[in-house]
Amino acid sequence: MSDVRDILDIEVPVVNEVTKESIISGDKKIKRKYDYKVPKRPEGMHREVFALLCKDNNDVPPLFPTDTGKGYKQLKAKLGLKKVRPWKWTPFTNPARTDQAIFHHWRRISDSGNEYAFARFNKKVPIPVYTNTEYVQHLVTNGWTRAETDHLFDLCRRFDLRFVVVHDRWDHKKYSSKTVEDLKNRYYQVCAALNKAKNQYEKVYTFDFEHERRRKEQLKKLFDRTCEQIEEEQVLIAELRKIEQRKKERDRKTQDLQKLITAADNQADLRKNDRKATKKSGSSTKHKLNKSDSSNIVKLQACEPTGIKFPDIKSSGVSLRSQRIKLPSSLGQKKLKGIEQTLIEMKLDLNPPPTENISQQFNELRSDIVLHYELKGALNSCDYELQSLRHQYEALAPGKTLVIPPSLQPKSEQEAKTDEIDARNSSIVLHIL
Repeated sequence: MSDVRDILDIEVPVVNEVTKESIISGDKKIKRKYDYKVPKRPEGMHREVFALLCKDNNDVPPLFPTDTGKGYKQLKAKLGLKKVRPWKWTPFTNPARTDQAIFHHWRRISDSGNEYAFARFNKKVPIPVYTNTEYVQHLVTNGWTRAETDHLFDLCRRFDLRFVVVHDRWDHKKYSSKTVEDLKNRYYQVCAALNKAKNQYEKVYTFDFEHERRRKEQLKKLFDRTCEQIEEEQVLIAELRKIEQRKKERDRKTQDLQKLITAADNQADLRKNDRKATKKSGSSTKHKLNKSDSSNIVKLQACEPTGIKFPDIKSSGVSLRSQRIKLPSSLGQKKLKGIEQTLIEMKLDLNPPPTENISQQFNELRSDIVLHYELKGALNSCDYELQSLRHQYEALAPGKTLVIPPSLQPKSEQEAKTDEIDARNSSIVLHIL
């Protein structure tokens, strides 16, 4: 009801309600509730906006969100309830330092006597130690003396295996010059030999000296390249990408052409088998066709068209046979025009009588027309690529001409039509006429 009164701008009447508690505790002092008047919502302001600006307790909303969990009600600061913990300017030493230097900082008196808090971050790399006997038995090698090995391990212990710093601090005057790879190789060889001698099966890093040396050489060659070499490399990379793209496109066209050739061969073989079966069956086939015309549900002969995939009518009930010769909507406009033009050239009706035999053979004829156009387009693409290769050969080898064999040259349009439209299509045309 409070929401309804708020929407209708009705002021809430103040009524002293008589309750059971007020009657029973008549002599007790009644706590008086001080009612206050809710400010009226300005004209034109939405109720939700006004509720954000002014709540029932007339509190001003905070300037930023609070995490007290009590909405806009702020908790009062509780100051002075506990004594402040005392701090003291005290000296301390860092266990990571070996010079026993004394520093000072502020510390709570309750924490006095504790170790320096940052001493736990002083992590040291465990460097193996060897004796004179172990060195003589296991660590003697060509190119390294005992003094050089001791100097190397002393530097590794001081600089925590930072081999670049170790190489910088290496005493080149007293010892022979070593590369960073030589220092690394010697250190990890000594560690592996000591683990093997002490029968310790700890995991030791295996350093590949030759691989690291070749990697540094390659990086140096890469860094020392000139601007002309960088530009030449970028041009070569771009050419390589173009060659790979052309190769992918050629492979895709080859696959498409192979699919078309396979489809044409399969369709020709299927029709040869149909002719043989038709000659053998004779009158029994005519009887089956007449029987199939009388039934409501008629299935076409299992000869799936390759060029056009006509939809199968599997719905129950009555259906028109003319729906079977309807071209699918997925066929492109270019192919539709090509089919129409070819039928006009053959002097055939675009919408023949949809009998059982005519429907099936008319669909196969149009499928052959589409397949003919696809093969023709693939042949033109191959001929264009062949001519392009011939021109490239003549440009690279002046004075020479690439002779294309007659077997690879395309046939004339009349010969192609004669090969594509076989004797069976001629019988279809006669039957439709």
